[in-house]
Amino acid sequence: MTESELLRTPLFALTQQQNARFTPFSGWEMPVQYQGLKQEHQAVRTNVGMFDISHMGKFSLSGQDLIKELQTLVPSDLSRLKPGQAQYTVLLNSQAGIIDDIIFYYQDEEKGFLIVNAGTTAKDKAWLLKHLPSSIQLTDLSRDRILLAIQGVKAVSVLQSLVEVDLNSMPAFAHQEVTINDRPAFIARTGYTGEDGFEVMVEPEVGQKLWQDLLKLGVTPCGLGARDTLRLEAAMSLYGQDIDESTTPLEAGLGWLVHLDSKGDFIGREILAKQKAEGIAKRLVGLQMEGRHIARHGYPVLSDNKIVGEVTSGTLAPTLGKAIALAYVPKPLSKIGQKLTVEIRGKNYPAVVVKKPFYRSPHK
Repeated sequence: MTESELLRTPLFALTQQQNARFTPFSGWEMPVQYQGLKQEHQAVRTNVGMFDISHMGKFSLSGQDLIKELQTLVPSDLSRLKPGQAQYTVLLNSQAGIIDDIIFYYQDEEKGFLIVNAGTTAKDKAWLLKHLPSSIQLTDLSRDRILLAIQGVKAVSVLQSLVEVDLNSMPAFAHQEVTINDRPAFIARTGYTGEDGFEVMVEPEVGQKLWQDLLKLGVTPCGLGARDTLRLEAAMSLYGQDIDESTTPLEAGLGWLVHLDSKGDFIGREILAKQKAEGIAKRLVGLQMEGRHIARHGYPVLSDNKIVGEVTSGTLAPTLGKAIALAYVPKPLSKIGQKLTVEIRGKNYPAVVVKKPFYRSPHK
């Protein structure tokens, strides 16, 4: 895809004004950083930052028996949800491979939102339309709404000045419709950084003013670079790297999304039930390098000088000052404390399996 073919969010011109550096990402021209990755990362950990995530897919779903129909497409029991609650879950293929990781926001018995990854929006839409009955209406709002993530320890106090509802009363994964600048807005206490925060979905002109209002309040603009280091410290998977259609939620450490005992049939159930009974062959683990050598995506993981796995994500964690990574390894080698090595540019460097997440916020 050439630069001229890349899509741009409604905030592109405003992010340009903040001297953003851009990069192609999932067909979009997105800010990768503004003032610097470390500065933006620490703004979220210690203060508040904001991300333009308008590139993500946004589907409104409505119709009779909405939950019942969605139940067949995900391993999580959506019937547990009450209006105003949300569920992080995954769409599965027939082999229980992960088509995408998504968040479903339950509004009422016949209405909800799905937020999906930018690179899988078209695939997810086709999958949903194929498997949902015609009684369920899917409205694609991906190009028609701005999605802003306001994240960090001071996210509540900053955003509170712009909305009338009591944000402190909203638990994690709660959501509601509010008014911002006299226009309707959808706000959820969700995020991808490991810190407290909110994601706000609004019409383009409302989002553009909201971006400017947040700048005036001192919120730091953050790019995809900081978003990646923040989510990796929190051991949150990135679709297309850490999880994909060749990995199941049990292998990816997402077993808490699989509710075999409390729900009926769903796509991929048979494979997951078999893995639950017989065990999995591989597991996504956290690795900490003994030095500051960074294990990048695709680097081989070795045990006794034999390749046993592969790094899916890696970075030098700004908060921790340590080189960390996620990698798939055989289950017998996945125990905490297991010594392994990672091949980096032809040389092997020691690593150890550690507990995930690498960082847990003291503020959440």
